[in-house]
Amino acid sequence: MKVAVVGATGLVGGVMLEVLEELNFKVDELVPVASQRSVGKKINFRNKEYTVSSMEQAIEQNCDLALFSAGGGTSIQYAPKFAERGTVVIDNSSAWRMDPSKKLIVPEVNATELGTSDKIIANPNCSTIQMVLALAPLHKKYGIKRLVISTYQSFTGTGVSAVNQYESEKNGEPMPEDQRAYHYPIFENCIPHCDVFLENDYTKEEMKLVHETRKILGDDSIRITATAVRVPVHGGHSESVNVELKSPFEMDDVLKELMDQEGVTLLNDPAQNIYPMPLLAKNKNDVFVGRIRKDESLENALNLWIVSDNLRKGAATNAVQIAQYLKQKGILPNA
Repeated sequence: MKVAVVGATGLVGGVMLEVLEELNFKVDELVPVASQRSVGKKINFRNKEYTVSSMEQAIEQNCDLALFSAGGGTSIQYAPKFAERGTVVIDNSSAWRMDPSKKLIVPEVNATELGTSDKIIANPNCSTIQMVLALAPLHKKYGIKRLVISTYQSFTGTGVSAVNQYESEKNGEPMPEDQRAYHYPIFENCIPHCDVFLENDYTKEEMKLVHETRKILGDDSIRITATAVRVPVHGGHSESVNVELKSPFEMDDVLKELMDQEGVTLLNDPAQNIYPMPLLAKNKNDVFVGRIRKDESLENALNLWIVSDNLRKGAATNAVQIAQYLKQKGILPNA
């Protein structure tokens, strides 16, 4: 089993290597891949040293699996070249998510859609993954009519440049404007601006929540509106989600559905001050749900607070879990 990690020197790529090791995923040979400036660097994986390859070198090695986390442009250019060699690509960028010919997968929700013909598989946006995992059982049982979403997203989701900006601001060190990830300070600030603004005045991140949620749940009728905010939290996205269901519900049944959902952990005891927080979710692979309560202003509606480590389940863990599913089903070569 030859596995390429494209973007191995980046934030998500590093976590992908950690998750592959922690989940004991079969890797007989690792092919770490990065941009030209990182080619030749050394990476340790399972007590063995590997040399970072260029994209062209990696393609020539005919890998069985390639985990991509190197941006949309890189994915569009190189993912098909890997796929032509028979490599199964699991891509963490937004490049293929809304392509009707590509599957958008959260394994606990819709992995059964995958088959041997799927050579490029899209990993959803981090905010979408954690929310859809919690909402899927409710949609299946009651049907979702409308979602109102507010996100509180870690700056780590923007990448290394945002981490550098946060650290510089925290330490009171000046930073050249062309090296900043954000137009405004992120330290001790909240920025209601994730990704670029679109013509409708929503950001691209907000519209990802709309389109990706509908695609994963297989229901274009769900009405969705979102506001995405970048917050000075070092690892972990939080979401306040108001859910209007199509049919009445009992709260005990809702709690049972969430408890039974694989990959979800309930932290829902307000009397004991128990609720999800990024500090509790950090470096964990589950999605944590709490502050579950009926919406007293609207019939058949409830509120959820959903938290997950955005570099784990929101990116690296979900990608590796897709690969695990492919391995279990015999879809992945040399599994």
